[in-house]
Amino acid sequence: MSQVSKILKRDMQLFYNDFDDESIISDKSSEDILVSDFTEYNPLHNGHFHCMKTAKDMFPESLFVAIVPGLFERSGRGIPYILPREIRAEIAISVGADIVVEGPPMGIMGSGQYSLCLCKMFQALNTDYIPRGYKPVEGMDEILKRINLGHHIASKPYKIVDKTTHETILKGKLEEDNYVITSFSNSLSKIGFEYKDKFIFVKRIEGVSGTLIRESILDDNFDNVLDMMPKKTIDVLKREIQNDGIIYGIRDEEAILNTANNFSLKELSNLNLFNEKLAINIIENRPYNDILTLEKSIQQGFSSHFKQRVLSILENPIPKKVISHYIDKYPSNIRVLGYKNKETLEKFKEKVNNENISLLRV
Repeated sequence: MSQVSKILKRDMQLFYNDFDDESIISDKSSEDILVSDFTEYNPLHNGHFHCMKTAKDMFPESLFVAIVPGLFERSGRGIPYILPREIRAEIAISVGADIVVEGPPMGIMGSGQYSLCLCKMFQALNTDYIPRGYKPVEGMDEILKRINLGHHIASKPYKIVDKTTHETILKGKLEEDNYVITSFSNSLSKIGFEYKDKFIFVKRIEGVSGTLIRESILDDNFDNVLDMMPKKTIDVLKREIQNDGIIYGIRDEEAILNTANNFSLKELSNLNLFNEKLAINIIENRPYNDILTLEKSIQQGFSSHFKQRVLSILENPIPKKVISHYIDKYPSNIRVLGYKNKETLEKFKEKVNNENISLLRV
């Protein structure tokens, strides 16, 4: 069994354990300040480090908690991460994070679903401040100002609206990082989390290219990206390349083909983000002997990454009703992926609003 297959098998068990569990709400919380950041760290680069350092400089005595997407190791685009989350957590702790916790399974959820889960995690952590990188574009300053006033900002088709004042404050679409901010505002408002003055907006730095970083990893040549990442990130990447620990682009092809070739119309239609049209299309073109043929048979969806998200769902076939119930209960458990020391871990346990706290067992 490959490393990826082992990870996915373990994570499916963790998913259903969480599905069956109930959160135990703590009746007390410490006065420690907790700064909570959601970041994929895929891998951790200077932009991530700048955002972390800015928040830590503002609140030097705080607990800095990084929420790193977890189960099934697929991004919101459905693409496998570069490193497993426990390794991403190792890097985060080494450059300054106090605690790293596991976030929701992004790759098998819609963007609204995982945004809601992330915001429920902010709430469960008793988060005091949320640092967030943004790209300065026309109209963004007004959006950020209103969010820090506590206004309910939401993205609608081709416009951004202030649902508190019922105004359209920007026409058009936002780029990904800026879109995430409005998505958080919308989801935090839905769960009743008071976020006035809680966001720390950090302007994105220049000179970091995710494309060049990924190419350097695949080529095992970091000469062109040495100034884009902390040294610890590069050291760990080199170590994992030597240990065959890079999982970027690697899938459990046997599991994907098994689902695509053997699931019934009803079973496929009931998968998260699937509908009957997509299920019929997959069935009409089977059997499949390889992933490339299957990918070609999937019609283009609502985003450029739709096909990759479909592959991730076929790889980890979970019905949409199960996902819905999982979201309702999220987070039933808070899994710690890494921590600075035992004293920090105990302070974290005293702060958060959930007594189901465990360590990821590898």
